[in-house]
Amino acid sequence: MSKRGRFITLEGGEGVGKSTNVGFVAEWLEAQGLEVVRTREPGGTERGEAIRALLLDPAPQEPLHVDAELLLMFAARAQHLAEKILPALARGAWVVCDRFTDATFAYQGGGRGIAKERIAVLEDFVQQGFAPDLTLLLDMPKEAAKQRLEARLRDRHEQRDRFEQEQADFFQAVRDAYLARAEEDPERFAVIDAQHPLEEVQAQLRKTLSARVTAWR
Repeated sequence: MSKRGRFITLEGGEGVGKSTNVGFVAEWLEAQGLEVVRTREPGGTERGEAIRALLLDPAPQEPLHVDAELLLMFAARAQHLAEKILPALARGAWVVCDRFTDATFAYQGGGRGIAKERIAVLEDFVQQGFAPDLTLLLDMPKEAAKQRLEARLRDRHEQRDRFEQEQADFFQAVRDAYLARAEEDPERFAVIDAQHPLEEVQAQLRKTLSARVTAWR
């Protein structure tokens, strides 16, 4: 296995089960004897988490302009890469991240309508060609995802964050953008049908991870 670690991201819209399955992926990799760093976006660092709080605030004092939202995403990402992701990979750890730049193309691109070309400029500036080794896209129809989201919020007595307050057409645009990304880069993406029971979803994840880890070793 190469000295450099591998960077694995989990992507998907609201309610698809990313948080649960980030833990599953990290634990599966650890069971293979790998050092694993688990993180998330936006966030992952002290400053990144402060930006995350600003981005997700459901009742801000003033509306957040779409361009400011986009720039904050990449500001948090720049700090995340420099402080946590790249150092971990350099020492040979594997990093499992709940969302990365594909989410920006899906949410700020698909959902907000910002041109892909504008996002790509910031991607090139901040990442300088860096990208995940594997992206696990948890996908399900928006109505099923909505039901799961509502159940989670109800069970945990949580209020909707700023993105969760968006309407159905926003989430359809996000899903469409994610699937388009996966179609454009099938070598990096593995699309996981997330509408099945958790055991079946994790069986899909395990199969994909097993094949990739074997190929990388």
